[in-house]
Order: sequence, then structure tokens, then C-alpha cells
Amino acid sequence: MSFWKTLKDDIDAVFDRDPAARSVFEVILTYSGLHAIWGYRLAHWLWKKKMYTLARVISQFVRFLTGIEIHPGATIGKRLFIDHGMGVVIGETCEIGDNVTLYQGVTLGGTGKEKGKRHPTIGNNVIIASGAKVLGSFKIGDHSKIGAGAVVLQEVPPNSTVVGIKGRIVIQDGVKVNDLDHVNLPDPVADMLRSMQKEIDELKGEVAKLKKGAKKDEHTTV
Repeated sequence: MSFWKTLKDDIDAVFDRDPAARSVFEVILTYSGLHAIWGYRLAHWLWKKKMYTLARVISQFVRFLTGIEIHPGATIGKRLFIDHGMGVVIGETCEIGDNVTLYQGVTLGGTGKEKGKRHPTIGNNVIIASGAKVLGSFKIGDHSKIGAGAVVLQEVPPNSTVVGIKGRIVIQDGVKVNDLDHVNLPDPVADMLRSMQKEIDELKGEVAKLKKGAKKDEHTTV
């Protein structure tokens, strides 16, 4: 793919996925996600030419300008869209497919100091919502969605929706998993708190029974 065709595809991705985009001139001047992607493409070209230090300098300069850190060693496909991208981090061995959308605060990172492939592989047509963390060397399958604030630590099959901490699959191939919620995506934290409250209420009931029994014993003794 030619250099100019790549730039045009990056701009087209903005118009396809952001209804607020009004003109090419505005997009080129004001979209920090687009600036970060273009900075990455230059840094990645230098990285492949083994000009590692210069590539890192450019990536850090782009990070300073945009708040988006993309390691020049990462592999990114066509039409990546980073929306309101402040805080986005993409690690060195991360691989991203085509037509992927990332929102602010997304981290595609590793889990330690291991060598080799240590960052995730993101399939085609994946959406990763605000604040989500995908950590480790595994794949997020094509056409999957990662919910806001989710922490994903293991492989996700294609056509899945993942929410929560630790990330759980709640929809796969268009079917709700375990029928967790009939209307909205579930909130695993809220579910856990409700479960804890139920246990507390049961324990209070048991304590009340024990106190009642102790009082009866006192009256009987007297």
C-alpha cells in the first residue's frame, strides 16, 4: 500500500467512526489520535530500518504532543482509529489488525519483564472501550468488544463481548453467556457486592437467633 493511500485510509477511518468529524481540514489539524498514528508510522519505518534510537525519540516526542504512547516496534494494520486518545499505551510486541477502534485510557501491555512476545494481538474489527487494560501475550478475536474499564488477562474468542475485572465473556457469537442479563451488560463488581451483602444479612440473622437463644437460657436458669 502506498504512503498516500495509507494516510487517506487513516483519515477515512475517522469519518467512518466519529460522527463529530466535519471536514478533512479539521481532522488533519485537530485529531490527536490521527497525529499519533502518523507519528507511529514514521517511527515504525525507522524501526524496521534498525534506526532504533531515532524511532524511539520520535515516538516519545509524539507522546509528549498527544498523550498517546505507541512503541515503534508495534505492528499496526490499516484504519486504526484512536478516539479521544489521551493515555492510550501500545506496547512493543503488540499486533493490531485492521479497522480497530481504541478509546481513551486503553492499555495494550505486558505483565512482567519476560522477553519475546509479551503484548496482546488484537484481531480485525475489534473495539476496546475507555480505560480497558489488555495485558499479556494472547489474542483478542476478530469482531470482539472489550467494555470500559475491563481488565483482560486471557484469550478472547472471536465475536465476543468482555466486561469486568477480571474480564469475563458475557456475549459470544451474539448469544448471552449463562444468560447473565436480559437487558444490559452485567456489572461483576456490583454482583459481588450484592452477594457479600446477602451473606452479611444471613450472618446477622444467625447472630440474632443465637442472642435470642442465649436470653431464653438465662431466663430458664433463673
